[in-house]
Amino acid sequence: MLVATLLLLGVCFLAYANGSNDNFKGVATLFGSGTTNYRAALGWATVTTFAGSVCSVFLASTLVKNFSGKGLVPDAVANSPEFLQAVVVGAGLCVLLATLRGFPISTTHSLTGALVGAGFMAVGQNVNLEKLAGAFFLPLLVSPLLAVVLAGLLYLLAHRLRRLSGVTKEWCVCIGEKFVAVSSGSRELAMASSATLELEVANKSECAERYTGRFLGIHVHSALDAAHYLSAGVVSFARGLNDTPKIVAALLGLQAFGVETSMLLVAITMAIGGLVHARKIADTVSKKITPLNHGQGFTANLVTGFLVVVASRMGVPVSTTHVSVGSLFGIGTVTGQADKRKVAEILAAWVLTLPIAAALAATAFLILS
Repeated sequence: MLVATLLLLGVCFLAYANGSNDNFKGVATLFGSGTTNYRAALGWATVTTFAGSVCSVFLASTLVKNFSGKGLVPDAVANSPEFLQAVVVGAGLCVLLATLRGFPISTTHSLTGALVGAGFMAVGQNVNLEKLAGAFFLPLLVSPLLAVVLAGLLYLLAHRLRRLSGVTKEWCVCIGEKFVAVSSGSRELAMASSATLELEVANKSECAERYTGRFLGIHVHSALDAAHYLSAGVVSFARGLNDTPKIVAALLGLQAFGVETSMLLVAITMAIGGLVHARKIADTVSKKITPLNHGQGFTANLVTGFLVVVASRMGVPVSTTHVSVGSLFGIGTVTGQADKRKVAEILAAWVLTLPIAAALAATAFLILS
């Protein structure tokens, strides 16, 4: 019972770290484009991610099998408490460290590295490298590149269609009274206010860009915002669907908890992690990769949601982080506004994720065994 309890705590720690690093990514475009504020976006992410986690019981069972370690190491090792505990601790520490630094990394990548590190410490050269390359590395490498290409092409197509349909953009201009302090010449009233009319064109952070016009009788901007919310919900749902089974796999190795109970525990802890620790990741993904308007945010979410949902149904362990960042970078590349330095920093964090998670898991396995 003690072993099962310790493993449960380790899995909850990993779920908490996952939620803090990943929960906001699905709604980052809502916040980054100014469609809604941070608090509202986080609430929407929490609800839809939780729904995806619950549905993963029925829709993503293949991922549980892939991340149990079976096939990568001998079954006797994959089911051992030391191996499972080392994997969740190593991956959880890696994700939490990245969160505190504001780097959006992949829990999938961290788990893969942890499986490798703990696996090599447990069985040495008997780790199944062929399964590792085919089932884990290939999807993690291909998915962000595919997201970059698809998002860039889809945005170009949507941009062309918008122009052909006669939908235009408008920017707000601030006109109003400005109260200027002036001397009154009186000791009792040392200062007074004089109102003057002022015209000011706000900068991008203060000014709302909107689409004007109607398409099939529907106001374009209102419809776009509704679709943007829906797409953000789809991405968050897909993330919960894709990530929850990977974390639950460790609990099922001991067969101490049922699938439904395990999924619910992970979903709740993941939601708490996002509510408490999401702010730094939110600022990075929403604001620092590329500036976004409403249409660009919606396009990025469409690509991310599509790729992650399809991958979850096929049992392919893609990273929502890699796909969402790839989508944003694809659009930023097309618009010429991507912050290449920030993207390079994120790529460096991705490269370091696997060896750091592997080293942490290997160390944990040595201590536990």
